[in-house]
Parts: sequence; structure tokens; C-alpha cells
Amino acid sequence: MDEWRELTLNAAAIINPTESLSKGIKAKKIAMTIIQPFTKRVTRYSVEDYNGGMKFRNGDTLVARITPCLENGKTIFVDILDDGEIGFGSTEFIVLREKEGTSDKGFLYYFALSPEFRDVAILSMTGSSGRQRVQTDVVRNHLFLLPPLPEQKAIASVLSSLDDKIDLLHRQNKTLEAMAETLFRQWFVEEAKEDWGDVCLGDIADINPTYHLKKGAVSTYLEMKNVSTSSFYPVGWYKRKFTSGMKFENGDTILARITPCLENGKTCFVTFLDEEEIGWGSTEYIIIRMKKPLHPYISYIIAKDKDFRDFAISSMSGSSGRQRAQANVIKEYELASPPLEIIEKLNCQLVGILAKCKINAIQIRTLEKLRDTLLPKLMSGEVRVKYEN
Repeated sequence: MDEWRELTLNAAAIINPTESLSKGIKAKKIAMTIIQPFTKRVTRYSVEDYNGGMKFRNGDTLVARITPCLENGKTIFVDILDDGEIGFGSTEFIVLREKEGTSDKGFLYYFALSPEFRDVAILSMTGSSGRQRVQTDVVRNHLFLLPPLPEQKAIASVLSSLDDKIDLLHRQNKTLEAMAETLFRQWFVEEAKEDWGDVCLGDIADINPTYHLKKGAVSTYLEMKNVSTSSFYPVGWYKRKFTSGMKFENGDTILARITPCLENGKTCFVTFLDEEEIGWGSTEYIIIRMKKPLHPYISYIIAKDKDFRDFAISSMSGSSGRQRAQANVIKEYELASPPLEIIEKLNCQLVGILAKCKINAIQIRTLEKLRDTLLPKLMSGEVRVKYEN
């Protein structure tokens, strides 16, 4: 590692580069809420009037500097803009841009995810509890050991190849989920017949079904922060002793009921537990399980449907900032009641769609583990990659 050298971040990258964007002009905005933990790209953005915030271009890395977003891994590589276009986002971002001849834009993204950077950034945080922020000047002036530019590009190439495959599988699953939603709306909503009648969700699904899990039993735990806003598959989970919380099993849908998690779309379809295992998580979940003959995945389709979500949001009550959807109100959500032949037709389609989604999700998790194992080793120099000078 003789060719590696110590540089301040300020010497290695352009930090919070200056860009011009006039007040009131419409531009693409990346909100902190849509960024998924340890996910390279965003798939959504809004177009809004610019009234302030951090500005950036394609190729920049955005790092959340506020707790708990930094600790949760909210860091992205910007690639949603056109050539020369400027976007904006939260003031709680740090923007990193490559410095010609010194750093590579792809490497900077992975460097921002590495313990080398994150540990320094987290230790620099100051402020009141729950509102702590990275001190940019501390990070700016910290000395980091960095590889030469050709090795930076080689490291970024290795890690990007994994992320590109992960992104492809995510997009495949997004397409499959959209197909399932389209089929459901076609047969349950758009082609609904008057003589079908209506049913309440509570008639065709168990809301917060009863499961038994002994206090102290070690079982799979799903944190709210790991429930995705864009995919049925959560970001991660782990084993811990059961204390109290909502319980669930494979085939259930988990719906976040608290603001802003509900509005942001945090929803999960459970497929990651061991056979016959009971998992558990936050008390701020509502659990939905379809009754036979309806396919279990229909609960997820309903939970992601805009009409249902609007209904769930309208049921929320409580003090500002702590409002919750009410399970007893959600039970009353009305749907069309198609004949058995329509249900079986949809069930048949969902079997194939869900099977493919699950295979892709398992591949995603395998590739993510490989990437997360390699990243700190490559960034520290413990593992080296061949490169040409």
C-alpha cells in the first residue's frame, strides 16, 4: 500500500459544490424520505419549485448528515438528471463531487458508505438528542488513507458490477409487482359487476391475527427502518429475544400505521421467515392476512393500492406527528367480491409472479451481503484489486 496516501476529504473531493438554481424555478427534488438505506440509486423524485436546499448534478454523492438517517445508511449516487441539469434536496445532505485527477465519482460513493468515512462522520455529530448532525468541517479536514486514482476506479468497478445486478433484480421485481397490481385492479375494480356485491376487508382478511410467541424466545425481528417503501422485501432483519410487539408469519402483509411511515409507503410481504416461524416487530405495525380462497399476496396488493392507503390515512388519529391508522377502521374498507372463478384466475397468476419475486429477492440479499463484505475490505486495502496505471 505504499502508493496509498493520506489526504483530507477537502483535498480528495469537492464538498457541497456551488451551483446556481433560481428561486421558484422547477427542478427535480430528491427527498430524504424516498432514499432507501444502503441503496445506490433512487427510483423516484418530484418536480418542485426550488426554494432552498442542497444542489447537485449527476455523478454527485448525497450523504445524509442528520441522525438517524446517516446511521441508517441513507447515501445515494445521483443519476436521475439530464446532462447539465441541476437538482436539489434537503439541507441535511452533504454533497460530494469528484476532484479531477484525484478522485473517482464512483469510488466516492462507496467511500461514503465505508466505515472509514462513516465512523468519522458519526463521531463528529453534535446537537440535541434526536437532531444531531455531522459537523462538515470536521469531516472536511480529517485525514483519510486513499488509493491512487486507477485503483479507485477498479474498486468502484467491482462494487458497481454488484450494485448494477442488484438494481436490475429490483427493477424486475418492480415490474412483477406492477403486473400483479394491474391484474388485481382489472378483475377486482375495473371489471367489477354490479351483482358481485361488496365485502369489507375484515370479511376476507384477518387484521392483526393472533400468534403465540413466548417472552424471551429468540425469533426474527423486523425493524421499522428496514421496511421498504418501494419493494415487498425488507432491507434486513435479525434474531433477538421477544419482548413485546406485533407478531407475524410468512404470507402476512405488514403495514406501517404511524406517520410518516404510512404516508411514505412502508409495507412488507413476509417471505423471509423459517418454516412455521413466528416473527415480530414494532407495535406500530398492522398485520393483514388473507383468508382462503384468496392468495396471501393479495393482502400486499391491497395494502399498496392508492385507494386503500388514502382510506388508511384518513383513519389516522392522535397528536400531531404521532398519528396512527386504526385497525378497527381499516377492517371496514370495502372491496368488490368477485366470483370464485375470478379469484382462482388471479390466484393462478400470483403464484408465478410471487415465485419469481422471491427468487429475485433472495439473489438480491446474497449480492448485498457480498458487496457489504467486500466494501470495507477494499476501502481499507485489506483486499486489493488489479488495475492498470
